[in-house]
Amino acid sequence: MARVDWPVLRRVLLALALGLAGGLLFEWLRAPLPWMLGPMVFNTLAAVLRLPVRGPVLLRPYVVVVIGVMLGAGFTPELFSQVGAWAVSLAFLAVYLVVSGLIVVPYYRHVAGFDKVTAYFSGMPGGLNEMVVLGRDAGGDDGRIALAHAARIVIVVSLVAVWFRLIAGYDLGDRSQFGKSFAVIPWLDLGVLAGCGVLGFFLGRLLRLPAPTLIGPMILSAIAHLTGLSQNPPPSEIVTVAQLFLGTIIGCRFVGAGAGAIGRALLVSLGGTLIMLTITVLFAVVLHGAFGQPTEQVLLAYSPGGLAEMSLVALAMDAEVAYVAIHHVIRITLVVLFAPVVFRMMRNRSDDAE
Repeated sequence: MARVDWPVLRRVLLALALGLAGGLLFEWLRAPLPWMLGPMVFNTLAAVLRLPVRGPVLLRPYVVVVIGVMLGAGFTPELFSQVGAWAVSLAFLAVYLVVSGLIVVPYYRHVAGFDKVTAYFSGMPGGLNEMVVLGRDAGGDDGRIALAHAARIVIVVSLVAVWFRLIAGYDLGDRSQFGKSFAVIPWLDLGVLAGCGVLGFFLGRLLRLPAPTLIGPMILSAIAHLTGLSQNPPPSEIVTVAQLFLGTIIGCRFVGAGAGAIGRALLVSLGGTLIMLTITVLFAVVLHGAFGQPTEQVLLAYSPGGLAEMSLVALAMDAEVAYVAIHHVIRITLVVLFAPVVFRMMRNRSDDAE
């Protein structure tokens, strides 16, 4: 029988308690995405103040299963028939990634003062875990890379959510967009949804998909909803708990960094993130007509936030979740596949020049 590490458990429970308090306060304030932003903000402050908190990171793969099943519920036959029309938008996503990298990587190199490897993998809009691993393997400072991407996700989620709530007028605090209550979902549907989550968890890992425990359940849930096996999303109560855990984990990524390091990371990443968001806005405003999508939807699909986080914003807005989620899946896949290849080519060219 495994021994319980009580000191670690107490830190995790404190983080979740702060997350719960943050969620309740943000919901009372009718803040956007209260059950993700509240825990995130409270635990970021706890990290700055050096409170003994720790994110429940071991539970993250299981938490995002819920988000994956929720995203899959947004795939309907009517919506899926539009996939062909998304080809232009997906093609320009690759252009967006190139433009973003060409501007943001030099920012981290020459303005932030990062070394070449660290600047490159800090400026790539990929997943946090993937960029940290790839950057470390290439000889970069994984601590700086982790802080840069953690700060990017915090800043993007906060700015995008606040923009849509305060400027665009969307009610991102409306929990009705996050599914129905347990009480109104038939037991058969609950069984199908649970099966999608459990089987998708293992399928995603078996197939080595990017973000496997999110995308695996999303694929099976999409199949279940496209074929009529289920007509319901996961219970809203479970989705709220998943957001609580996710926000707590994001906020606790800064634990141990020190107030100065966190402040510098947020400041440096704010510059890089604002550059990315400016490029995102330009693409959305100029090209949304060619994509056949509303500006807001393109903005969500191209925003350099996390897949789970941006998809939750899309859910809160009642946007086309499938459109947003597929773009983020493709973004992560393209960066993971091609960022290391491009970096090796650049390094070899630099070595040849010397």
